[in-house]
Amino acid sequence: MEKLSICDLNIVLVEPSDTQRKIITTLLLKEKVKEIDSVASLAEARAAIRSHGADLVVSAMYFEDGTASELLRFIKEDPDFENIPFMLVSSENRLSKLEELKQAGVAAILPKPFEPLHLSRALNASLDLINHDELELDLFDVRDVRVLLVDDSRLARNHIRRVLEGMGLEKIKEAENGATALTLVKEEAFDLVVTDYNMPEMDGRELSEFIRFNPETSHIPIIMVTSEAADSMHMLNIQQTGVNALCDKPFEPTEVRAMLAALLGE
Repeated sequence: MEKLSICDLNIVLVEPSDTQRKIITTLLLKEKVKEIDSVASLAEARAAIRSHGADLVVSAMYFEDGTASELLRFIKEDPDFENIPFMLVSSENRLSKLEELKQAGVAAILPKPFEPLHLSRALNASLDLINHDELELDLFDVRDVRVLLVDDSRLARNHIRRVLEGMGLEKIKEAENGATALTLVKEEAFDLVVTDYNMPEMDGRELSEFIRFNPETSHIPIIMVTSEAADSMHMLNIQQTGVNALCDKPFEPTEVRAMLAALLGE
């Protein structure tokens, strides 16, 4: 399949403000985007996506008829649209408001106002989700790498799985909490664990401690995926449990690719 470039993208832009729509459209055009379908409401966005799909949805946070979270759920819960990357453009910075979007697999979050460099990076992150590029490893055939993916959010698991599969990883088992993951780790062999931090029953910290301090599993690399700041007290403590790498949500392919190359190349 031929890879898309930024100029090939068909973007649905969802923004209630006429002024903001014009500003964002102008910036997208400067990035060489040619196809932009601009709408002002969730209803119009759903209609546009149903009518002709999209390669990328760029959306504000709040609308008279709902929020970006509702639009993202509409996309992710429809098999015809679930692979469309979603970019949020918003001045909202409260973690509690952004958490649902991060958990659901938003491709990028841009603040308002944003610099052209940030937009370019976000567009490229979205392209990484669309274009599959197999990871090349010296010690493994990437298709043989056995991955355990742990997250209590189905949407988050779907997003992370998609990123990993886009790099050629095929052997991915899923668990919805640390307790289930622990059972799998005891019963099966894995080459990599990718786990969320906040989960019921057993969180990512407890799971990581078991893996790292059990002689039979201590060699397994662990990537912790979290929406918390890497320099928060929680995350500083997490790094002391033997987690090999911390990855922010959104789970960006470029960052993940570098982590996997380092961890699986050792």
